[in-house]
Amino acid sequence: MSRRTERLGSIIQQELAMIILRELNDPRLTGLPTITHVKVSPDLSIADVYITVMGTEGQQSAALNALRHSAGMLRARLTREISLRITPFLKFHMDDNLKKELELLDTLRKVAEENAELDRKRSQEIK
Repeated sequence: MSRRTERLGSIIQQELAMIILRELNDPRLTGLPTITHVKVSPDLSIADVYITVMGTEGQQSAALNALRHSAGMLRARLTREISLRITPFLKFHMDDNLKKELELLDTLRKVAEENAELDRKRSQEIK
């Protein structure tokens, strides 16, 4: 990504978060969606918006569908907030990195517990 697309992605992320928080009243948004990052295409025509939503799988997919449904309105509001010749189309995606990180941390915790148990058994055998 170029410096320009990174900067635009950051601006879009901040503005979208404020618009969603203040203006989007959709009952499908039960948990507050968090925009983890925005990736803008090199020609600035598409912005891939990655979100996480706390809740069950059903709540997450409902929130994602609500944001996808509201993408046109969000783009129109974004056009008013930032001055661009052409505002990129918004494509919302669920960010699975958080889920993967939590699974990795859980695996590391289990390994640490197993190592601690093995150390206890070894120290008991020595005595």
